[in-house]
Amino acid sequence: MTPLKRQILLITVIAAAIMELIDTSIVNVALNYMSGNLGATLEDTSWVITSYAIANVIIIPMTSFLAANLGRRNYYIGSIILFTVCSFLCGNATDIWELVAFRFLQGLGGGALLSVSATVVFELFPKEKQATASALFGIGVFIGPTIGPTLGGYITENYSWPWIFYINIPIGIATAVSCLFLLYEPIIKQKLQKIDWVGIILLIIGIGSLQTVLERGETDDWFAAGYIVFLSVLAALTLVAFIIWELSIPNPVVNLRILKFRSLSIAAVLTFITGMGMYTSIYLTPVVAQRLLGFTPTQSGLLLLPGSIIAILALIVTGKLLQKGVSPALIVLFGFLCFIYFNWSMSRINLETSSATIALNLIFRAIGMALLTVPLGTLAVSSLEAKDMPQGTALNNMMRQLGGSFGISIVNTYVARRVASHRMDLITHITPDNPVFIERLQAYTHTFQQKGISLLDAKQKALQLVEKVVVKQSSFSSYLDAYFLIGLFFAVVLPLLIFVARRDKTKAVTIPSSDH
Repeated sequence: MTPLKRQILLITVIAAAIMELIDTSIVNVALNYMSGNLGATLEDTSWVITSYAIANVIIIPMTSFLAANLGRRNYYIGSIILFTVCSFLCGNATDIWELVAFRFLQGLGGGALLSVSATVVFELFPKEKQATASALFGIGVFIGPTIGPTLGGYITENYSWPWIFYINIPIGIATAVSCLFLLYEPIIKQKLQKIDWVGIILLIIGIGSLQTVLERGETDDWFAAGYIVFLSVLAALTLVAFIIWELSIPNPVVNLRILKFRSLSIAAVLTFITGMGMYTSIYLTPVVAQRLLGFTPTQSGLLLLPGSIIAILALIVTGKLLQKGVSPALIVLFGFLCFIYFNWSMSRINLETSSATIALNLIFRAIGMALLTVPLGTLAVSSLEAKDMPQGTALNNMMRQLGGSFGISIVNTYVARRVASHRMDLITHITPDNPVFIERLQAYTHTFQQKGISLLDAKQKALQLVEKVVVKQSSFSSYLDAYFLIGLFFAVVLPLLIFVARRDKTKAVTIPSSDH
């Protein structure tokens, strides 16, 4: 392959991965518009996000198996076509459940765009430059979820919600055509395996049920909803059965035996927590900025810009450090410390905090992501043989996605619980013998009277304004508590690095950040 063709293929597969990752979050800001346009409730409309996440988590651990049995080139191009066609169908949906179904199919296609892209990127670089390949692919992994909400907000505000799907069509066509001419089968092909239908069915039911519980639990008051109870039991039973089955057959769809390697199992836990931090920060920060601090979607997007630029530089530096033999465990340590500091700092902001302060905090979050994206992939496969790397990276990727789902679910539940607690704390201070409250109430009443409102109505409006302040402050404090909780998760798992630090005075290992 000529250098020019190699560069075109590199740009193609990274663009495909970024497109898939953008779609994990681009829909979030358009739910209200979809709800009104399709005549659906906001709760039903949120299944547009849920269905895509479920499909992604189901397909990611299976991509190595599918690529081996269908041929990597066929599977990848077919996935791009499926993703692109379903993007068009999503934009043309006239009913909410039609849109949900097409989003699920889009998510099945998207799983390969992330997974196979990484392997191709690594193959395009010689072994001594594979750390640079990691950094390049890491840029895509970082940028996708970060710019998704901002891009979605801009498109929805200035055009209409179907265009958040239509934007994929030209990119999808271009990447499919490029891969048709440039993408090749791997030199070392995996042997065709007997299809593990039992494992596939158990995986789909188990992961699908679990993901549905995580995505919908808080909305439907968890175990007060009968279907949540049913799906929780179903998920537990099928996932246990899946583990037993996969460990008992010679050619499983997901090779769980490789979890016996300590570096992979520990990396999977750390990647799970990283997924929590990555997705909850992207979820929490725009909510706090727009709903509570009064920022516009554009201003919220600009908060992320300085960190994104610095993260790209940090990713390149990380690749160079790995190439020179710096231990991935050491880099991961600093990445976790950056995330702990970010969450601690965000838990201490107030309603008067400036945009510059939040942008500075987000820089630490961005550096943390840059220090974790590549080294965790390296750590995951550092003890694996070449034949096991696709499965190892697939499992690691699945843990990141599950971490994001668990994280958002935990945050939503925790915030709901803390709002009630903070509200009770604030209400205890709203008493006739509290001079601060009386002074504030009189000031509000006087302000309304100056607008020509009668004393009785002014007092009523003043009390309503106090209630709004209580609601706002309770919500704000609850979100700050959520930041602190996520930071605590990072701190709790940090000691796990002790168990891998000694073994990873490494060899610069090849790291497919995703599977085959």
